[in-house]
Amino acid sequence: MPDMADYGIHETAAFQPLLPINPAGMPVEEYLRTPYSPDREYRDGMVLERNVGDKEHSRLQARLAQYLGRRRKQWNIEVYTELRVQVTPKWYPLPDVCIYTLPDFEGRYPSEPPLLWIEILSQDDLMKDVWKKTSDLLQGGVPMVWIIDPTTLESELRTSDGIHQVIDKTLLVPGSPIEISLVDVMEE
Repeated sequence: MPDMADYGIHETAAFQPLLPINPAGMPVEEYLRTPYSPDREYRDGMVLERNVGDKEHSRLQARLAQYLGRRRKQWNIEVYTELRVQVTPKWYPLPDVCIYTLPDFEGRYPSEPPLLWIEILSQDDLMKDVWKKTSDLLQGGVPMVWIIDPTTLESELRTSDGIHQVIDKTLLVPGSPIEISLVDVMEE
């Protein structure tokens, strides 16, 4: 047996199963009134930690929000970062950035999906997890999920119709005047 002192835990504690405080999980109402730093997602009674972004992730997230925010009147949109969005009654994931068309949703947290959900990859993200989350978002009514690699600015748009490669690092949002050039986002 390895020496547990090397891992900062006692040998007896190291092999004990973690027991949930409440077998039914946390009620959604409690999650919604509890602040977390960084914020966490909620699914089926469980509060889930997210991979937090590094420098490149954070930079792209901030610049995208600024870029879109400067065009919100022109495109008749509102932009949010890390907003708790109710996709199903027991699932509140957080997009890195999302776009809602106006008029805006009512209340603190939307129960309607955004027009565009933007996921910026983190170095710790596993693609199988990102694709599973994207599939669940699409099944939950989110029409478009844009997945972006913050290092290369390569990206893809996932919709219920399939996977669409984003050409020239520029997303044209179907059915809207929204055109997002990642090169321009990073240069502004």
